[in-house]
Amino acid sequence: MSVSPKTAKLLLLSSSKACDSAYLAPCIDAIVQHCDTRRILFIPYAGVGMPYSDYTAKVQQALAPAGIDVVGIESFNDPRQAVADAQAIMVGGGNTFHLLHQLYQHQLIAPIQNAVNSGIPYVGWSAGSNIAGLSIRTTNDMPIIEPPSFAALQLVPFQLNPHYSDYQPPGFHGETRDQRLGEFMALAPQTPVIGIPEGTALQLENGRLTYQTTAFSQNSPGYLFLGGHKQAISPGTDCSQWLSR
Repeated sequence: MSVSPKTAKLLLLSSSKACDSAYLAPCIDAIVQHCDTRRILFIPYAGVGMPYSDYTAKVQQALAPAGIDVVGIESFNDPRQAVADAQAIMVGGGNTFHLLHQLYQHQLIAPIQNAVNSGIPYVGWSAGSNIAGLSIRTTNDMPIIEPPSFAALQLVPFQLNPHYSDYQPPGFHGETRDQRLGEFMALAPQTPVIGIPEGTALQLENGRLTYQTTAFSQNSPGYLFLGGHKQAISPGTDCSQWLSR
């Protein structure tokens, strides 16, 4: 199912923290402004090693001072109906493979697409942003579980790489992020990948996609990987051209 960029309202955050910030501190203002509602459905399926209710409680605690009522999807008997009734949808970070596996298991791919197509705001960070792209083939995570497909929500027609950094610690001989994304480009040279560093985001509203930074990201550029080339994206750049590919 294709999602229309004219009706979709997306906030795709790289991370829940930046530098030494408190949990969700870089994101709170953007979430409040983007969702324009005080009740948000939270999907904690990327959390592994903790009960979903604990993950939801952590997000509730972080957003409560902003007057946001966070309700976890795990508290509903019918997750699909919860999505259909949502005023806004928020998907947290964790393991992308586990998150996508759970979305398939609960048959939530189409309901989330339908909600976004109808104009329901969507917020994701880390894994929650990764699944907004075409597939999860450019995630950073270990494949601890095998979802039925790598195909993701396809809310945007490109790949995402949250937590983007090409830092290589001294003495480390594994692949850098650029090398891994280079391997993806070698196999899919026509598919754009947008790398978003900590504290940055992509926002789609009224058919316009922009790259945004916060005070926590110190105007860090994002990066477009396409056709074997890497190109910097400056803060405030209109990236809408990548919505029509």
